[in-house]
Amino acid sequence: MYRRLASHLRDDITSGRIPPGHLLPSETTLSQTHGVSRLTARAAVNLLRAEGLAELVRGRGVVVREPNEYEDLVLPPGSSVIARAATVDECDEYGMSTGTPVFSVTATDGTVEVFPADRWRLVWPSS
Repeated sequence: MYRRLASHLRDDITSGRIPPGHLLPSETTLSQTHGVSRLTARAAVNLLRAEGLAELVRGRGVVVREPNEYEDLVLPPGSSVIARAATVDECDEYGMSTGTPVFSVTATDGTVEVFPADRWRLVWPSS
């Protein structure tokens, strides 16, 4: 159910019915309007936050984000990548809201670099 609600909200965002800078409906409003529990509404909103479409603004609520321009992150041969939640320090360093995922790329020499997933698109080199 939460994926269906998230899809509906995503359509409202991408079509401009809920433009950047505007608040998403509250969990209570979403649950009443769509006949779902508040937990389902919360899960849908959290999915949109994880996708980078919305962010929590303290004292205001969940706001639709401006669309990002993505940079291509070309993975070096032999490297590995995982997606995970950003740490508090990474959120501070990159100016991200909590809940934003990051790509953690480990090179063949063991060095690790972190890239905010709301700003980078993974690209595998062609062979």
